Amino acid sequence: MQQTTLSSGQWPVINYNDWKDTLATVHLWTQIVGKIRLRQMPWLNHSWHVTLYVNPYGLSTGSMPYRHGIFQIDFDFIHHQLVITTSSGGKEALGLRPRTVADFYASLFDKLKSLQIDVTIYPVPSEMPDAIPFTKDQLHQSYDQHQMENFWQALVRIHNVFTRFRAGFTGKCSPVHFFWGAFDLAVTRFSGRDAPQHQGQMPNMPAVVMQEAYSKEVSSCGFWPGNDQFPEAAFYAYAYPAAPEFAAQPVQPAAAFFSPEMGEFLLPYAAVQASDDPEGTLMAFLRTTYEAAANTAHWDRKALECDHSDLEEAYGCYKVR
Repeated sequence: MQQTTLSSGQWPVINYNDWKDTLATVHLWTQIVGKIRLRQMPWLNHSWHVTLYVNPYGLSTGSMPYRHGIFQIDFDFIHHQLVITTSSGGKEALGLRPRTVADFYASLFDKLKSLQIDVTIYPVPSEMPDAIPFTKDQLHQSYDQHQMENFWQALVRIHNVFTRFRAGFTGKCSPVHFFWGAFDLAVTRFSGRDAPQHQGQMPNMPAVVMQEAYSKEVSSCGFWPGNDQFPEAAFYAYAYPAAPEFAAQPVQPAAAFFSPEMGEFLLPYAAVQASDDPEGTLMAFLRTTYEAAANTAHWDRKALECDHSDLEEAYGCYKVR
């Protein structure tokens, strides 16, 4: 059984080119599992019902209803298995190894059928141009255990910082959750005000879904592993709608910059990983980019922000280093 060798405080190195084939394959696997969650859950505002969550083994759907109770699907990146469990006591697993998307799809739905879980999905990837249907995808079949563990260990550390950042907001705020459409971990704060109708579009996604997702004014931040056009893992932060002066606001750390092409602030993951204080470096980015959004859009920060450090001290709550 292979175990991760990172020390507790170490952030892994992530090189896009070293694992882009594994990334492409696992991204599609998560889309299959995510679409199952989409079909089984009631619709939540801003598509929060579709997301996955970081857990001690990897990524999880959390509990989903079905006719016999609830079930859950977990990507286990320690033991390299996909595990399905039910409230009826059923359990099935399939190995995470080099295998085609088509084979993963067929094997997963065979396991679901054996557990009496009846679900169907639209078998075409979302948010991807020229997408190959899952049932026909013999192209993507890579799985490097070590590189996948590294990415997941990065998610664990980032999740903890995002969770700490989320705690400072008393207004409406999303969970820290993983969107399988773009394969990013994100957390979003809301001003409480309506936003103008979003005009953007994504491949294989109805416009109404995008419009509902951005129906309220937001300041959002996240982590994304990169793609061929931007081959570098990075943190991002954006506002919708963004005030004209948003892009010109000073943010930290020094490695952060505004990308006019992408319309958001970016911070290379490598700059955080190499820092003497990765958690503090990332927190500075989250804090200053939020302030840039809130200040330029005139959010009521006094009403929306909170500080419960006195309660944390009183009850000895765990703190991210």
